[in-house]
Amino acid sequence: MNKITNNWLDFAQQQALETLPATIDAGASFFAPLTDLGLIALTGEEAASFLHTQLTNDVQNLAAEQARLAGYCSPKGRLLATFLMWKSNDTIFLQLPRDLQAAIQKRLQMFVMRAKAKLADVTDTHIVFGLAGNAAGAALTPWFPTLPDATYAKVDNDYGTLIRVADANSAPRYQWITSAEHAIAAWPQLSESLQPVAASAWRLREIQAGIPQITLPTQEQFVPQMINFEVIGGVNFKKGCYPGQEIVARSQYLGKLKRRAVLASVAATGIAAGTEVFSSADPDQPCGMIVNAEADSAGSSSCLLEIKLAALENGTVHVGSVNGAQLHFQALPYSIVDVTDAELSA
Repeated sequence: MNKITNNWLDFAQQQALETLPATIDAGASFFAPLTDLGLIALTGEEAASFLHTQLTNDVQNLAAEQARLAGYCSPKGRLLATFLMWKSNDTIFLQLPRDLQAAIQKRLQMFVMRAKAKLADVTDTHIVFGLAGNAAGAALTPWFPTLPDATYAKVDNDYGTLIRVADANSAPRYQWITSAEHAIAAWPQLSESLQPVAASAWRLREIQAGIPQITLPTQEQFVPQMINFEVIGGVNFKKGCYPGQEIVARSQYLGKLKRRAVLASVAATGIAAGTEVFSSADPDQPCGMIVNAEADSAGSSSCLLEIKLAALENGTVHVGSVNGAQLHFQALPYSIVDVTDAELSA
């Protein structure tokens, strides 16, 4: 463990990061150290071309001023991981849950073969802050006088990388990826205008923004369309082959999709990703699965769940069994538009 990592761990212990508030009011502005995320760095002259053949999105044409969502599928088209992806200088970064990082990096490494590409775990040398709320932009200006002004726009400077991610509750959100030294120095100033909270508060905003994240319990459960991944920009249907590509593309040709991700609230906490949900109209078999769930400040939970669309039309839907807590569906912050056959072949 290097000195930089030790410095951050010492600082984290002083700030008692493990005891930061887990939730925050919907309209509040906050920042959170995203210690639950891992980071894979790829370097080498063929890093982009290698990743282009592995992921659901275009890596070859990833511009320096943008980030993208991307998925990594099994040969059966089921998602093994979802990433936030960006390029800084000559390095491509893949951000994913820390619990998946080692296994996904090992799997990608298996397919590098003779490609001139190197993979490295850089989780411990990059500190990630998630910042959300209407005060977040102003709080960032001492380090980033010019903010990224569009979703998945990116700015790099001596203080690190700043990415504008999808809004939640009509308020902007950013990820700041920086060094331990800059993170430690910035903490007191950020705390003057933003509430420091735990990573769970950020995950709640991700759900409210309708952004799914594959975690250990949901690996290989969904093709990308089941969790709206192509709708939010995580799939490029014109980029060429990658594992599972034929199945992902075929799902678009079969007509209107019958399963989607929806947003819901439930008057319960402790809802786990991977939990099945059941409809009162057909109680004997599950009609969907929780993708992500987090408790809110009111003692309820917000959930992003994959579900048969027919189950939304009849009866009620419950967590765990037909006798479980009832889910109350809410509007997503984006429209579901199915990609047509004509658009795919254009």
